[in-house]
Amino acid sequence: MTDHSGTPSGDVAPDAEKGEPGLRTVVGASAAGTAFEWYDFFIFGSLTAVIASHFYADVGEATGYILALLTFGVGFVVRPLGALVFGWFGDRTGRKKTFLVTITLMGVATVGIGLLPDYEAIGIAAPILLIVLRILQGFALGGEYGGAVIYVAEHSPAPKRGYLTGWIQTTAALGLIGALTVILTTRAIVGETAFNEWGWRIPFVLSIFLLIISLWIRLKLNESPAFRKMEAEGGARRAPFRESFLTWKNGRFVLLALFGIMIAQGAVWYCGYFYSRFFMERVLKVEVATVDMIMLALTVVSAFLYVFFGWLSDRIGRKPVMLFGMILALVAFFPGFQALTRAANPALAEAQASAPVTVVADPATCALQFDPVGKTAFASSCDIAKTVLSNAGVSYTNVAAPPGAIAVVRIGETTVPSVEGAGLAAAELKTAKAGVEAGIKGALTAAGYPDRADPDRIDLPMIFAILMVFIVAATALYGPQAAALVELFPTRVRYTAMSLPYHVGTGWVGGLLPAASFALVAWSGNIYFGLWYAVAFTGIAAVVALLFLPETRGRDLETIGD
Repeated sequence: MTDHSGTPSGDVAPDAEKGEPGLRTVVGASAAGTAFEWYDFFIFGSLTAVIASHFYADVGEATGYILALLTFGVGFVVRPLGALVFGWFGDRTGRKKTFLVTITLMGVATVGIGLLPDYEAIGIAAPILLIVLRILQGFALGGEYGGAVIYVAEHSPAPKRGYLTGWIQTTAALGLIGALTVILTTRAIVGETAFNEWGWRIPFVLSIFLLIISLWIRLKLNESPAFRKMEAEGGARRAPFRESFLTWKNGRFVLLALFGIMIAQGAVWYCGYFYSRFFMERVLKVEVATVDMIMLALTVVSAFLYVFFGWLSDRIGRKPVMLFGMILALVAFFPGFQALTRAANPALAEAQASAPVTVVADPATCALQFDPVGKTAFASSCDIAKTVLSNAGVSYTNVAAPPGAIAVVRIGETTVPSVEGAGLAAAELKTAKAGVEAGIKGALTAAGYPDRADPDRIDLPMIFAILMVFIVAATALYGPQAAALVELFPTRVRYTAMSLPYHVGTGWVGGLLPAASFALVAWSGNIYFGLWYAVAFTGIAAVVALLFLPETRGRDLETIGD
């Protein structure tokens, strides 16, 4: 089979006599390496609780877990820096050299986490070194994605560019599947106790074998044709930062990539895959094992959707497919999460309808119910009441009381008074909070609010169907995205210019989504209010894309910018 220009589309090399790798080799090697890096990245997130017990053991269970989550978040924060550094090297020295460095750095950092002594062995040096290794992971991933996508795109015939780069897009799902599979297998083989003591290190250490295989595959590759052509024509005189960000010619497309594509991708993808998980666990009180099963099934099914939507964008264009994903998310998020409540915890939905909860308090005494380090006392009568409700995952509305009034909680027809804890000693405050908590929880139970989701009433097929709508939106946006980003920029700055907006969108907008959405829920009292974070970013991107984003399908990568 050939593409429209007569170039073979199978594994037969376009220039076999010169030892050029075929498309299957190019795509397979790039995808395998990127999947390996996602595997490394997701292992840490999947083992956060175990890591917290080994590296933050002296600060208490709750704070240790929060610190481990923040350590995981560091990997997202530094990704744009990695994009800048490796983007510069990729545009100056070549795609192949750069992603060989990124994959090596990721592998070494991941194995290092598996071999790192814990707090009991080396004290405070343990969490410090853990953070350093996590920074290296995020730094490496910041350079990996752009290199792999560009390498595949610059080898691909234009009519199949969306389809072939779609295989790189699916590597995030494959990496997550691999991480969960290795963790579950290791846990089953060594047992729960041994896994929590030392077996958690095995998935990290196994990365050394995956690294060797990935390096062996990628060393067989040559530099991309577009980069070699540019070098042959005297393209060494390049200033990627200046040309990408300080000239309107390219800078406007960096802005379009960020505000017309990437802020939506970060919002939609992380809402669909991560916030939905948080919502089911914390708010709907579904058992973790059940949530794991649902999310793993979704991830397996979604792996092929990236390739499908990449292929579809080759037929009808990148822009309409990505806009479909954005609009579907905008339409589906609020009714979808409300339907998710009815399917996963119908007793909660029934109680919210029959016995709505209201907090009547002086607004001046109410703080934002979000504390990432677990140190805030929340001692006012309003804060005490809202803390109990936030921890219980109960939605409530706010009603203003006269200045200085003691807050009360209305649950249906029942009223539970709070207490003013400001000025109380620690022991007295603890006792006061316990009394209010007992009163509120008793009233919630009497009104039909469940402590946990009833497994017998969970509608698993409906949950899967609802979440699939979110995943279709995420994959429709993400599948064509690689080709769309590559086709916006000329070869001489492509690595730098596309990597930065990608990692700002995914690393910052997406990576901060769970925490920011929970802060909005805590502030408003409405369990669905956190969705406005994803809706706002997606709405902005949809408008920008509709009005300003050009259609790029079929562009000649070697003549962009001429």
